[in-house]
Amino acid sequence: MSKPRIAYIGVGLMGLPMSTRLVSLGYAVTAFDIAPAQLEVASAAGIDPAACAAAAVRGADLVLVNLPTPDAVEAAVFGADGVAGAMTPPQLLIDFSTIKVEQGREFAARLESLAGCPWVDAPVSGGPPASGNGTLTVMAGGRAADIERIRPLMADISARFTHMGAVGSGLAAKMLNQLIVGTIHVVMAEAASMAEAAGIDAARLPECLAGGHADGSLLQRLYPRMVARDFVPQGYARQLKKDLEMVDGFARQIGTPTPMLGEALALYRKLIEAGHSELDTSAVFKLYEQRLI
Repeated sequence: MSKPRIAYIGVGLMGLPMSTRLVSLGYAVTAFDIAPAQLEVASAAGIDPAACAAAAVRGADLVLVNLPTPDAVEAAVFGADGVAGAMTPPQLLIDFSTIKVEQGREFAARLESLAGCPWVDAPVSGGPPASGNGTLTVMAGGRAADIERIRPLMADISARFTHMGAVGSGLAAKMLNQLIVGTIHVVMAEAASMAEAAGIDAARLPECLAGGHADGSLLQRLYPRMVARDFVPQGYARQLKKDLEMVDGFARQIGTPTPMLGEALALYRKLIEAGHSELDTSAVFKLYEQRLI
């Protein structure tokens, strides 16, 4: 069975490693990004560059969108030379971006109305390394038939792919993911700060706690970066702050109290105000190290 032809919109921090992996697996990928430099890197990896989002869509079976903000998604899909103007059935759009739940539902309805094509919201967790090696966690919302159609693709890009329900359900699950991730980022920073202040070997904490209740991927992968002061972005601080703002809005919309979220969001707002928006999400540790709290 031949692999579907892919249009990939957004070959940045997450999109470039995923699209590069798809090419290595034998997919034909045509991509567009508003940053010419990113398209040049993608082209060097064997991805066909397109002049605009609409041009990338022509001849594709699946349209993959992986962008950093809701505004970017809206512009790429519904703006001038956007994919909505070029898509026709039976093409299907998969959005890996993290956007507001209601926005995702509204975008899906607009695409259905304008082009007659379905939308699957499929936000991811795992960061650029997982995007490049096919071990992402993907939470999806969409019609059952559309989900079944994309399962072979998802098997190539993810270690776990879960259909959570109708359109928007994947985004709701991603809000919960970001609630957990954002608050644990702050807990990791506090643990690193306390370990150093206590005079123990802070770098050995993941080894010490491995297998216990405090263990987890963030302890093993994020915490060491804080201790090493390695803030080269695998995910931008501004992006996590943006996501936490969305989680906060979603919680207010559905009437759920989230005091821990409030604390984490306040710290990420302070981190951005301190001028660290382009550093890794682990840079929240700087607030503790520099006594900015």
